[in-house]
Amino acid sequence: MAVRTAGDTPVLTPEQLQSVPGTLKSPRRLKTEILGGLVVALALIPEAIAFSIIAGVDPRIGLFASFTMAVTISIVGGRPAMISAATGAVALVIAPLVKSHGLDYLVAAVILAGIFQVILGLSGVAKLMRFIPRSVMVGFVNALAILIFMSQVPELLGVPWLVYPLTALGLAIVFGLPKLTRAVPAPLVAIAVLTLITVFAAVAVPTVGDKGDLPDSLPTFFIPNVPLTLETLQVIFPYALAMAFVGLLESLMTAKLVDDITDTRSPKSREAWGQGAANIVTGFFGGMGGCAMIGQTMINVKASGARTRISTFLAGVFLLILVVALGDVVALIPMAALVAVMIFVSVATFDWHSIRPRTLKMMPKSETAVMVATVIGTVTTHNLAVGVGVGVIVAMVLFARRVAHFVTVKRTVTTVDGHETATYAVDGELFFASSNDLYTQFDYALDPEHVVIDMHGSHLWDASTIAALDAITEKYRHHGKDVKVVGLNDASVLMRDRLGGKLGAGH
Repeated sequence: MAVRTAGDTPVLTPEQLQSVPGTLKSPRRLKTEILGGLVVALALIPEAIAFSIIAGVDPRIGLFASFTMAVTISIVGGRPAMISAATGAVALVIAPLVKSHGLDYLVAAVILAGIFQVILGLSGVAKLMRFIPRSVMVGFVNALAILIFMSQVPELLGVPWLVYPLTALGLAIVFGLPKLTRAVPAPLVAIAVLTLITVFAAVAVPTVGDKGDLPDSLPTFFIPNVPLTLETLQVIFPYALAMAFVGLLESLMTAKLVDDITDTRSPKSREAWGQGAANIVTGFFGGMGGCAMIGQTMINVKASGARTRISTFLAGVFLLILVVALGDVVALIPMAALVAVMIFVSVATFDWHSIRPRTLKMMPKSETAVMVATVIGTVTTHNLAVGVGVGVIVAMVLFARRVAHFVTVKRTVTTVDGHETATYAVDGELFFASSNDLYTQFDYALDPEHVVIDMHGSHLWDASTIAALDAITEKYRHHGKDVKVVGLNDASVLMRDRLGGKLGAGH
């Protein structure tokens, strides 16, 4: 592919920027990938520890899971530069299992969830993403931004007053530095500056080390000690299935978001089975499993400008190095620095255009309602799957309601050789919502003896419509009138021939 040029400087296409070989040959792009991976690794540490606590497992379980997920998905995943690790959504799903049956059953469930995801990915479940409306996607993004911000609020409550000026300084750096230079990721500068200030000034503020003990050894191969029985399967099956669906939904939605940001496309089926492979590997190393992380992905893609699998791979590698070899140093990082970075991520993630008065005035009310429903469902439950499900259902209901009113029935009466004929021209898509009203659009008692129902402008989509049409023709025959249905397209004729007269009149 030819490279466009601007003067003497080559301008690469978005697809070329994702090339690993090309990035390895470019010191500037490679530096961006390395620094992006480092920033993500630093941000992953407190998140993984926090999610481990939510799941009820040792912090090492979450940290090792983040390492194996990131490294594996960087190789087998479909979306370059996207970060997968231990997540809150997965932690919420598996927490009851850990409490009732312990770590071995958790690991067995993680492996089974990975198998489910591989099967779903290979069977093409990712194609269902096209049925998620844009308004749900916007609501998903906005809800995630709100959840990211809300997750940082506890770090600002009941803390020493010095946390607030430190956080303010961190925010000034992450928002202000990119206006001066992009040579170094602003989040990394903020973390380094705030850490140096707190260390040399001996400031007593909450640090990463306060979140939990960091591991001092490498992860090892782990086989869960559970009986291979039907009873074990009955215990882990519902948790594994829930984890598989929640993880796939969050990962595929995040992948689509990164596609939009980078102006590229990614194979969603590969991403789906890749997430499954990553969870299987994670399970066999005793990890808690996970999926794509919107916050860390936005740090990598938006804040750091990374575009390739290199950054994702290095995020996992750096994470392991930081917590195992440099744990004492990492423990000194003030939480204020990471709070500032995550607040920046939440602001950058939120789709501010979607709530501008001009946009809201221009946008159909149904689209806005779907977006709001998605946000409310996600934020109130802290579950992305629930929020997206609510948004899709609201979108379906509003769409069906809107389309149902698009059907029109126009009546004309003509006289030929002294014989009157009433012709009804039906225009619109007929399905369960619109066909229910169709029955009431005819003047059965007052129409002449000959009635024609002209369907040239319509299409029959389901059995409800066939039943409604049967009911209409039966009603006319009950009044002793001759009725003909004309103008059906080929698909509608086939459906009526197959189902007509076999469903009952229904009225």
